[in-house]
Amino acid sequence: MNLAKISANGQITVPVEIRRQLGLKSGDKILFIQNQNGEIVVSNASAAAIRKAQTAFAGAAEAMGVSSEDDIQALVDEVRHGKGR
Repeated sequence: MNLAKISANGQITVPVEIRRQLGLKSGDKILFIQNQNGEIVVSNASAAAIRKAQTAFAGAAEAMGVSSEDDIQALVDEVRHGKGR
């Protein structure tokens, strides 16, 4: 269990153990989410955004016929040279 004190300005210092577990570093943003039980969960906002993007793009590579690093490089080359798919 970790404990943090709220300053007069509403600021808290996230305990080092929690920062390590969430992969937080100076300047990172944290996300406060209320779950179905009413509990507040703290999450690394960057990691949450990446997970959301991964979910949104799930299946996109297969739909575009991208299955290898060579396919990705070919797609990048097409975009760079304005050829598009």
